[in-house]
Amino acid sequence: MGHDAHGAPRPAGAAAPGSDLDHDLDHDVDEVIAAVLTASRLLVGISARALGRTAPSLTLPQLRALVVLDSQGPVKLVALAGALGVNPSTAMRMVDRLEAAGSVTRQANPGNRREVVLSLTEPGRALVEEVLAARHTEIAALVSRLPAGERAGLIRSLRALTDAAGEPPVAPRPAPPPESAAP
Repeated sequence: MGHDAHGAPRPAGAAAPGSDLDHDLDHDVDEVIAAVLTASRLLVGISARALGRTAPSLTLPQLRALVVLDSQGPVKLVALAGALGVNPSTAMRMVDRLEAAGSVTRQANPGNRREVVLSLTEPGRALVEEVLAARHTEIAALVSRLPAGERAGLIRSLRALTDAAGEPPVAPRPAPPPESAAP
């Protein structure tokens, strides 16, 4: 058994700082970061394309707000801002634009008239469904090109990543029906 820089015992098999194994672990972290950043770029591109095809005037942050409202139901402005990781004034400006577009309504909270509760309108809900269906179609086509063994590993890895981030899971959705061919 070795000892660390402070003289404390180091478990058997643990790498000494600066050793080749320690370097390999640092290299592995760098490789994971690069792979996650590349996948992130891919997924943002898929989302942007889905948004561009279905709602070109909507921004990705606005779509994210609509998805939060769709998944969490009516929420207070502060809760929406927290879920989006923005300050309430930024969320309020976003809600102003979404309300003007007819996607969101705001109502006074019956329990506290000073608070505002935000909800999706039916057109807002339909917009979320349309964008998510377009995104689902493109991701399904991509995933279908992966061998089954790679899919299983991808599920484990992505779940570990989203669990580490505290991201709530998305329920599997059936594939949207194929678009009917025009006569």
